[in-house]
Amino acid sequence: MTIRVVVADDQELVRSGFAMILDAQPDIEVVAEVGDGALAVDAVRRHGPDVALLDIRMPVMDGIEACRAIGGDCRTVMLTTFDSDEYVYEALHAGASGFLLKDVRRDDLVHAVRVVARGDALLAPSVARRLVEEYTARGARRRDDVRLDALTARERETLLLLGRGLSNAEIAAEFVVSEHTVKTHVGNVLSKLGLRDRVQAVICAYETGLIAAGDPPRGGGRPGG
Repeated sequence: MTIRVVVADDQELVRSGFAMILDAQPDIEVVAEVGDGALAVDAVRRHGPDVALLDIRMPVMDGIEACRAIGGDCRTVMLTTFDSDEYVYEALHAGASGFLLKDVRRDDLVHAVRVVARGDALLAPSVARRLVEEYTARGARRRDDVRLDALTARERETLLLLGRGLSNAEIAAEFVVSEHTVKTHVGNVLSKLGLRDRVQAVICAYETGLIAAGDPPRGGGRPGG
């Protein structure tokens, strides 16, 4: 099945570069390239893509508002210059399925689109770190949350590691189990807590106090499910 993609970025060279890389893949087709959020929303409604790559900062309508407007019409991945971007928290709550730095490597860009298209989400350790910083800035406090009562001890551990940015493979290594077993744990966590994907699981890990604002993110390597 071909993965249909909309690319939205007000920087033409970035936009065309991403589109060229993706269009070169046999299983990916870029159906539209646009320069602002309003055009991105229109392109999604006209073309019905599987994935939209949205720059966070765009004229007319920024990527966060576009992400909210797109809603469940397709999966969205935010493009950001991460170290200087203060909108990560808002983008996660707007429904973004993941983040890519604009200097992402070619292979990681392609991998990310495939990960998101299959229904997973991607959250690199640097994204988890930024989320911690946002919670620190907002004065978040560690607290007990009754939502966690629905989870088994192993499922709590799984949510904790998701919150720290670990991939399924890294969690499997921590638990010394197969990735299939980890996928089962992740599925149970999402189902019991009513979460759409692992990005929402990360948010939940902080909101419930399972991870405190001072805890160091863990994990590394390629982002993904």
